[in-house]
Amino acid sequence: MPDLDYQVRDGVATITLNRPHARNALSADMKDALTIAAAAVAGDEEVRAVVLTGAGGVFCAGGDLRGMEEARATATVESWRERMRAVHPLIRTLVELDKPLIAAVDGAAYGAGFSLALMADFVLASPRARFCLSFMRVGLVPDFAAMHTLPRVVGVQRAKELMLSAREVPADEALRLGIAMEIVPADGLLARAHALAASFRGASPLALGLIKAEVGMSLATDLRTALGNEADHQALCFETDTHRAAVRRFLAKEPAAFQFPAAPAG
Repeated sequence: MPDLDYQVRDGVATITLNRPHARNALSADMKDALTIAAAAVAGDEEVRAVVLTGAGGVFCAGGDLRGMEEARATATVESWRERMRAVHPLIRTLVELDKPLIAAVDGAAYGAGFSLALMADFVLASPRARFCLSFMRVGLVPDFAAMHTLPRVVGVQRAKELMLSAREVPADEALRLGIAMEIVPADGLLARAHALAASFRGASPLALGLIKAEVGMSLATDLRTALGNEADHQALCFETDTHRAAVRRFLAKEPAAFQFPAAPAG
């Protein structure tokens, strides 16, 4: 896949957006490649966590405006609608992924690139990372699920401000707003992302998937339903070999199989 690099090593999949000459803008070919890679990750039981990043010191500049302009000659409202719906399987796969997704953001994450980062469970940013929902600058509404994800990260009022102003958010502000989890020096960014991803090799796949699913539904779920789901999911986890082995390790005072990195590198 020339527009995207996909590698799996020791249970960690790395997806690299690879159009540095175009600042990793999401062309139709790149979206297709990303859809294939996302499906591969979702279907591979050996993959325990995923790192998403961009080549060339840029995460993703957003949609491919040049490609959109070329399509305009024959475009209709319905064809634009179908074009947008065509990426819904990709978005659902990434947002609903039952394993951790870590975005390593260096440089610009603009437009749909910002939206893509928001699909991650953890966003690591270099000091030169810049986030911007730039859609208003070109008379468009945020897409790639940003209307769904951003309010859940920063709250409704701040989400509206970032969408309507289309202003740039530097790395330090992204950290304060909760968009980024950590700021990591650019030369250690990918290593830190892989360290986080590798920690999940010893975790229960079932527990990971259930936590992600339940938290994802939390803002649309009442307390009674949440408690019921909690009980159902915990009962399933109690019966897993992973849980039994973890208890045995604990009682034997052995190191836990699941070790999450305690501090950022660098």
